[in-house]
Amino acid sequence: MENLKFEDMPVSDWTLKAIKDMGFEEASPIQSQAIPLILNGYDIIGQSQTGTGKTASFAIPCLEKIEPEDRKLQALILCPTRELAIQVSEEFRKLLKFKDNIRVLPIYGGQPIDRQILALKKGAQVIIGTPGRVMDHMERHTLKMATVKYVVLDEADEMLDMGFREDIEFIIDKVPQERQTVMFSATMSDEILDLSKKYLKNPEYVKISRKELTVPNIEQIYFDIKEKYKLEALCRLIDVYSPKLAIVFCNTKKRVDDVTEQLLGRGYFADGLHGDLKQPQRDRVMQKFRNGAIEILVATDVAARGIDVENIDIVFNYDIPQDEEYYVHRIGRTGRAGKSGIAFTFCVGKEIYKLRDIMTYAKTKIRKELLPTLDDIEKSKVNVFTDKIRSIISDGGLEKYAAIADELIDDDITAIDVAAALIKMNIGSSATDYSAAENDLNTHHIENIKPKSKDMVRLFINAGKNNKIRAKDIVGAFAGETGVPGQGIGAIDIYDDFAYVDVPFEYARDIIDKMKNSKIKGRKISIEKAKKAFMSKRNSKQQKRAKYKNL
Repeated sequence: MENLKFEDMPVSDWTLKAIKDMGFEEASPIQSQAIPLILNGYDIIGQSQTGTGKTASFAIPCLEKIEPEDRKLQALILCPTRELAIQVSEEFRKLLKFKDNIRVLPIYGGQPIDRQILALKKGAQVIIGTPGRVMDHMERHTLKMATVKYVVLDEADEMLDMGFREDIEFIIDKVPQERQTVMFSATMSDEILDLSKKYLKNPEYVKISRKELTVPNIEQIYFDIKEKYKLEALCRLIDVYSPKLAIVFCNTKKRVDDVTEQLLGRGYFADGLHGDLKQPQRDRVMQKFRNGAIEILVATDVAARGIDVENIDIVFNYDIPQDEEYYVHRIGRTGRAGKSGIAFTFCVGKEIYKLRDIMTYAKTKIRKELLPTLDDIEKSKVNVFTDKIRSIISDGGLEKYAAIADELIDDDITAIDVAAALIKMNIGSSATDYSAAENDLNTHHIENIKPKSKDMVRLFINAGKNNKIRAKDIVGAFAGETGVPGQGIGAIDIYDDFAYVDVPFEYARDIIDKMKNSKIKGRKISIEKAKKAFMSKRNSKQQKRAKYKNL
């Protein structure tokens, strides 16, 4: 099935205008299949990976179905984490850029609940929330489901993995049966299928396979680096590889402007391309790039859509893209027509998790390397210069210059002295000012992605096995209420009446504050930093209990 154009779908003019403003014309495969089905009232199960455009697949038909004059709740979108709830909410807001009488409200843990209650009183037709916070509002009677006509379970497999099944069932059981239900999941486990049988009516099944990376000639490398050294790393790589044409991708317009200005200040031929430039300006920049008048194009993803320039040697991901599919689009700018290319990605700290998502999505391996040293740059310059000299000698026509060289050579100056002086003039200095210490650039290793013990804080929770609490319940509660990434949580030790959890130091205070008066598996819990003496006493008591239990 060919991808549809949005203009060929039965959607409103304001929707089309917003989609065009976002830089899209053609729907992705999941959007091409799912949007028409949802608009026609079908329940669907969509199997699609992150980064395939699934949010718009349910957001566009959802907004088309909303009755703006009715201020009551009409659509409920459930997401596993607050980060996803915020991301989905932003997508809705972009689609509503030219429509001001539909109100979308995200509700999730970590926000003051009083503020959310006030916002709910003002009315919202679309709620995007995490299961725990939605249930909390339902129990307070600040959120009523009687008028909901459209329900979406986004990343349903992740919600189930995080222990939200009971919460999901509690919520959906309160929604009228005369509704449309849409479920998106990356995998189709037995638990997902059980849930779909229980709550979906004759669903249509839409499956989109992961896109294969169609650029096998591209060497993909990442560097683990500190944010403040990105520019220096970029300059080093440019100097070592000497690309004739290169694209540097950034996530924001401001970043494009900053990087372009810094490259120009260091003597590189660079220019920027982003959404704030008018079309004539974009055309001029692209013309210069095609002609080789500029060697380095710094661009955002939206501005770079449709760039079709041959012989791009290197693509730099100065910022890791937010969307996995963008990574594939970016690196596909090089290695065209059977030629080889290189893609370099700068990875800062916890961005390793995002990079791993990209590798999974694109089914590719991105190799880690160390940045070139100053010696590497020097050797590269020498090689380039000597190759150039050999080429000039091969071309001939040196008679006039040979006479000048002959005049320089006498008893005190040899031919070697003249050659050495010319080499020093050409490669002895660089436009780039390398200011960072070598150790700072190349000792920040990424293999150790789990926080070391000294960077972790052990927390005490006053609930355990007797409360039917499992590790995934704790992970789900923390992620839903505070936003700590599940991968960042360390050891979880669960005893009969309590549990200990190791969390990254930077999240500890946030978790303690925001989990206050929260619930896990329906039990109101308290959480605090574990004290050494307290831990010893508790562990001793637990061990004794276990000893007698086994007799």
